[in-house]
Amino acid sequence: MTDSPTGLRRAVTGPLLFLFILGDVLGAGVYALVGELAVESGGAIWLPLIVALLMALLTAASYAELVTKYPKAGGSAVFAQRAFGSPLLSFLVGFCMLAAGVTSAAGLSLAFAGDYLGTFWDVPRVPAALVFLALIAALNARGIKESLRANVVMTVIEVSGLLLVVVLGALVLGRGEGDLSRLTELPADTSWAMAALGGALIAFYSFVGFETSANLAEEVTDVRRLYPRALFGALIAAGVVYLAVGIVAPAVVDPQTLSGSSGPLLEVVKAAGGVPLTLFSVIALIAVANGALLTMIMASRLTYGMAREGLLPPALGRVLPRRQTPWVAIVVTTGVAMVLAATGSLVDLASTVVLLLLFVFLSTNIAVLVLRRDRVEQSHFRVWTPIPVLAAATCVGLLTQQEARHWALAGVLVAVGLVLHLVTRRFSRAGE
Repeated sequence: MTDSPTGLRRAVTGPLLFLFILGDVLGAGVYALVGELAVESGGAIWLPLIVALLMALLTAASYAELVTKYPKAGGSAVFAQRAFGSPLLSFLVGFCMLAAGVTSAAGLSLAFAGDYLGTFWDVPRVPAALVFLALIAALNARGIKESLRANVVMTVIEVSGLLLVVVLGALVLGRGEGDLSRLTELPADTSWAMAALGGALIAFYSFVGFETSANLAEEVTDVRRLYPRALFGALIAAGVVYLAVGIVAPAVVDPQTLSGSSGPLLEVVKAAGGVPLTLFSVIALIAVANGALLTMIMASRLTYGMAREGLLPPALGRVLPRRQTPWVAIVVTTGVAMVLAATGSLVDLASTVVLLLLFVFLSTNIAVLVLRRDRVEQSHFRVWTPIPVLAAATCVGLLTQQEARHWALAGVLVAVGLVLHLVTRRFSRAGE
């Protein structure tokens, strides 16, 4: 079948879907967060990466069931509406995704303005991050048309940079340099359990992104057969790459050096030698910039769509006449990202993104169980019942590890969205 009944062309094959998910998951987080993982886990960076991968696979199983069960539905907000029948809950799930996107872009702007950019220019980090977000907004408003083909190119660049780190690290170890014993060194007064859970909270940020693939359900050629394979395959492939990076980085570079750098993988390239630092910095900057651009495109379009549906103020649905881009949504989401970048740190922003998405994932994992009573004629992927239960428990477990300031930031963002939503509904009813 070429087209779905809604008119969307089913042109996304299994390999394209795999690369789409892989590109979304790999993103730019690992380029900046290896240093933060070293703070939490010392040389055992590989441990929280394994824990985070397993947690991501548990929730991915819930997405695999819901996407193949309802291939015309898209996203966690729709699943929440179908399962719980609450427009307010559905709005909150959707807004958590929106807030997570804006917060993620703020964190990526700080990553962009760190040591990778410092290879070329020595500029203050926060002003550079704000200029970066302004340039992203300008590109967004001009009319960025992302295609799967472009995503393949960006994915190749991102993967090549990570594989380069792995190869260089292996060469350093092969010539007798480095120290593999660092892989079992933990920070002072840190237990293995603390290193695993504390680091997993940060590492989980590097695995998020797979949930956006639910929006392609109506465009995959054989969604019920291909989606689970592509989803699990991409997550495992990303996990293998991350694990390799998590092993060679602390083995080649002292964890204290990694933890003190905003461009930690650049330290591995320095230690190996033979590769121009500018080349790797360009790869890292492209990966970070692409991640921020895609995130802000998603955030602005989601804001625009919610405004058009009457869930947010209608002004956010205005578009540029010639460019046909949602300029008000772009300005507002960029403004919020700028405030977050100017007042937050990379690790705090990444942790807040995870916190917001954990609520989304918790809703999806529960929705799987609730919707078991809804039978469909077509065969679909069905996850073993204890899996979504365990996935929901892991979400709750990670939520308990969040610090008060992350709860405060997430609470402020959600409260602002809730107020805007309630005000919009009141004015909408008054105008009827």
